[in-house]
Amino acid sequence: MEKNDFLIPLNGLPQGLSEFGRKIGKEFFRDFDNTEILDAEVGATIRVEKSGRYVGVDSDLCGEVTVECDRCLEPLTLPVEVSIRLSVKYGSEASSEEKEESEPSREVIYLPEDDADLDLSQIIYDYLCLALPPQRFHQDGECNPEVLKYLADGIKVEGKDKTGNPFSVLEGFLADKKE
Repeated sequence: MEKNDFLIPLNGLPQGLSEFGRKIGKEFFRDFDNTEILDAEVGATIRVEKSGRYVGVDSDLCGEVTVECDRCLEPLTLPVEVSIRLSVKYGSEASSEEKEESEPSREVIYLPEDDADLDLSQIIYDYLCLALPPQRFHQDGECNPEVLKYLADGIKVEGKDKTGNPFSVLEGFLADKKE
């Protein structure tokens, strides 16, 4: 899947509703030089409503993305479900008054008057990346036990097991400085 698969020819679309289906795989993320996404199986349904000068674009993205677990570095598959609601307007950026009048549930995209195509690839990429949690790790008990063993060994201090509190290695740090 290439980025240009999400190029919507606005001038070539008939009035009314048009619908497109696309699949997003790991190649889509590779095109953006994203190495965090190991694999992806995301379906994209794109609906474009064209009525006069109004163009509304609704995209629903649903599927799974595979990333590395932050704890054990093993592959972790995460579900993603994203809805994107856009209004396309032709011309330059709107004034602050026009921005206040726009529909709050839709993001407004401004295109130059002579632009015939809308490229959704960057928008879809951004929304998918933002849908991922900031911390990505397996549920308890699902991480690679060999890696967790090494992490637990690194937290032991002076023969005492300090696995309950990662900051316990700092105990006495200030007390030692005062002496």
